[in-house]
Amino acid sequence: MFCSKCGNRLAEGSVFCQVCGAAAPTAVASAPGTAVPGTPAFAAPMGQVAVSPHWLPTPTRTYAGFWLRLVAAIIDSTIVGAVSGALFFPLMAMTGLGTVLNGIKEHGQPDPAAIIAMLSSMPLLIGIAIAGKWLYFAYCESSEWQATPGKKVLNLTVTDMDGNRISFARASGRFFAKYISGFMLLIGYIMAGFTEKRQALHDMIAGCLVLRS
Repeated sequence: MFCSKCGNRLAEGSVFCQVCGAAAPTAVASAPGTAVPGTPAFAAPMGQVAVSPHWLPTPTRTYAGFWLRLVAAIIDSTIVGAVSGALFFPLMAMTGLGTVLNGIKEHGQPDPAAIIAMLSSMPLLIGIAIAGKWLYFAYCESSEWQATPGKKVLNLTVTDMDGNRISFARASGRFFAKYISGFMLLIGYIMAGFTEKRQALHDMIAGCLVLRS
């Protein structure tokens, strides 16, 4: 089934077009040998959609450029940083890191056992930080918004190559592929500025697009 406005292929059961937002066309059906009053002679038979994609114009997409994506990333980083800062002090208390730091400040010489405890807690803190960012990006980009708050402010959406909403698994793959994009002087991110569809390396790996709505 195709959108009657922009020609985008619609997923089974879609109510609205993911590209232009138009309502999905409905099937025009009639019983064999009968005609529905007001129905043109070329109406589609039962079970078929009366809209043919052949005469429709090629759907156009506006890809989000590098600078728009950079601004969205700054907004998202600010949000994630604020939430992380609010959670940092409770986590320090839970892991005993705050006690260790206070002991160093008061006595000058830290307890070796306390240093070991502090170092052992660092992987936990790093893991919590990564998990928080993963859930933030993967959940938001696979939700009905199809965007993080930073992208939503700039009217950007993350889709698959057909312009459809992505799954949580694909959004997760896109997030972890960002570590590959950040390798070697952030070249993977910079690719969004000159590739044909303005895809960064992690977009290519996950099979995603970032579009302007």
